[in-house]
Amino acid sequence: MRKLRFGRLLPAVLLAVLGTLAYTASNEECTTAVISGAATADGKPILWKNRDTNSLSNKVVFVNEKPFSYLAVVNAKDTSGRTVWSGLNAAGFAIENSASYNLPEKADETKGHEGIIMADALRTCETVDDFEAFIQKNLSPSLGSHANYGVIDAHGGAASFEVSNEGYKRYNAGDAAEPFILKTNFSVSGTADKGAGYIRFDRETALFKTVPPGKLDFNFILRAARDLRNPYEHTPAPEEWKNLAADTPYWVHSNYTINRVLTASVMIVHGAGKGENPQRATMWVILGEPVTSIAVPLWVAAGETPAEVREGKDAPITREADRLKAILRPLKGSDRHEYLDLTKLDNRAGTGWLPGNLKVENEILDATKKFLEGTPSPAEMAAFEREMAAKALARLQAIK
Repeated sequence: MRKLRFGRLLPAVLLAVLGTLAYTASNEECTTAVISGAATADGKPILWKNRDTNSLSNKVVFVNEKPFSYLAVVNAKDTSGRTVWSGLNAAGFAIENSASYNLPEKADETKGHEGIIMADALRTCETVDDFEAFIQKNLSPSLGSHANYGVIDAHGGAASFEVSNEGYKRYNAGDAAEPFILKTNFSVSGTADKGAGYIRFDRETALFKTVPPGKLDFNFILRAARDLRNPYEHTPAPEEWKNLAADTPYWVHSNYTINRVLTASVMIVHGAGKGENPQRATMWVILGEPVTSIAVPLWVAAGETPAEVREGKDAPITREADRLKAILRPLKGSDRHEYLDLTKLDNRAGTGWLPGNLKVENEILDATKKFLEGTPSPAEMAAFEREMAAKALARLQAIK
C-alpha cells in the first residue's frame, strides 16, 4: 500500500469552514448503501447516498488537490469543496455518510465535522484501508464525528465505518451476510432502538431483497433513490401510477420514504473494477428531489463539472428541480409540505413528467455506456458530461 502522510485535520480548513457550517444533528438524515462487486451484475462496486438535509440547494464541484483531486457534492454556498457531503477522487476512492443518532457522545465534545472529514479523506485516501488509518490517526474528542461512512475503492474494497469521537467499527461489505451494507440514521454498534431512519431502513432492506444474488445493477439504485413507498402504509406501486385520474390529487405522505421532501441530491458512484483504470469510475448525480430531476454522469479526469450542476446561486438543474417540486408539493406549511401529489408524476392522461424524465435519463445511461466502451480522453470526458448535463436541463426546462 502506498505510504500516506496523515496529519491532523487541517487547522486552516477548519477555521475557514466552521463559521459557515450548515450542519446540525437535526437536519441531516440520509439513506445510503455500500455495495461490493460480489453483489453486482458487472462485478464493480457501487456507492449510493440520498442526501436529506435542510440545505436543499446542492452543487457538484471539482477540487484540484494533491495527492488526489476529487468531485464533491456540496452546499451551494460552500463551493470550495472543503466541506463535502459525498464524493469521488482520482484514485477511484469514493465516500459518503449518514448522520448517526445512537453513537456515544459527550456533552462537551466536538460535533458536526463530517463534511470536513470527508473532504480530507478524498484529498488523501486511495483505499478503504487508507480511510481506516485516517480515522485511527484522528480519533479524539475534537474529531467531530457521529456518522456512518460508506467507502469503496478501485482495489475491490467496500466497507462501512461507524465513527464517533470515542471510537469506530468497520464492517466490510464482503463479510456481511449480504454483499452490501445498508444505512440510514442509526448504527449497529450504537444503542439499540435509538437513532432514526428505521422505517426508511426497513423499506431499503425490502427493496434490496427483491434483487437476485449477484444481479444488482446501477438502474436498480436509480429506482430505489426515487422510491415513495412506506412499508407500513399502502401506496400504489410505480407501475400503477399511470392509472390515476389526472384531475384528482393523490396525496402521499413522504416524510418516511426514501425520496423525501428533504432529499436535496443523490450521489451514486459506479466504481472501477479490479485492474481497471480508476479514473473510469463514474459519479452520477441527481440534483434536487429525485422524482423531479435527472441523473448526469461526471468524472474526476474531466477536471471540471458542467455549468448545469455548478454555476449560479443555485445550480441550473437544482433550480428547475425546485420549480417542479413546488408543483409536486403545492401545500404550504412544514407538515403539509411532506405530502406530494402523485398525479404530477404520472397519470391516466399522460400529463405526468416522470415517464418523460426517465426516458431522457435512460438515453443518457445508454449514451454513457457506449461512450465508456472506448478510451475517452479527459477533454472528451469533459465535453461528454457537458452534453449530458445540457440534455438533462433541457428536458426539465421543457416541463410546464
